[in-house]
Amino acid sequence: MRNTAARTYRAAYWLTTRLQDGLAEARRRPDRGDISTTTVIIWVAAVTGAVLIAGSIAVVIAKYNGKLSGL
Repeated sequence: MRNTAARTYRAAYWLTTRLQDGLAEARRRPDRGDISTTTVIIWVAAVTGAVLIAGSIAVVIAKYNGKLSGL
């Protein structure tokens, strides 16, 4: 039981100090190059489009697999 309490304390201490360091860094350098919302939206749209295209190609290949093997 004592070992678990010590681990919990160490984890809570580490998280607290990490959060405090991050907040101090944010106060010191307010524009530190965070990813903007627009960039995230563009990346999500690009990945979604790529998945849709790959899925469409897979469906077409599966549908016409027998016909394509005779070429």
